[in-house]
Amino acid sequence: MQITVRVNGESYTRDVEPRLLLVHFLRDELGLTGTHWGCDTSNCGVCTVQVDGTPVKSCTTLAVMADGHDVTTVEGLEQGGELTPLQQGFINCHGLQCGFCTPGMLMTCSALLRDNRDPSEAEIREAISGNLCRCTGYENIVKSVRWAAEQTAEQQEVTA
Repeated sequence: MQITVRVNGESYTRDVEPRLLLVHFLRDELGLTGTHWGCDTSNCGVCTVQVDGTPVKSCTTLAVMADGHDVTTVEGLEQGGELTPLQQGFINCHGLQCGFCTPGMLMTCSALLRDNRDPSEAEIREAISGNLCRCTGYENIVKSVRWAAEQTAEQQEVTA
């Protein structure tokens, strides 16, 4: 099947097998290896990307389902060569250790912050409940998201 997908702002047209998973399309066809591949059952969330702004597990989404849609991967988060406040928060607040879950966490949390600029700890924990981390205990991930929300609020105050 021929599909056309807009990934991180660039349009791609490819012939793919109907059974090809989106995670494999992104990694193998497009070379975007920031999207990790973990469990193949949508339990771990390391493969999370955004399709039309909604976080989805790319290990259980067929590439043909993304035909005609906008897909954002972790590579598409940076803005003009700069880290987003969320990415910087993960660095500053030690929101990652081994880094395997980080791309999926970033994609989930960036959608959360887009829709809720000041999420509570409970809202953050609920948002990331579909993303497993075996290293951090989630405490610093929550702190990273809160840090990013505070930075974004401060930036908006300065520009207002």
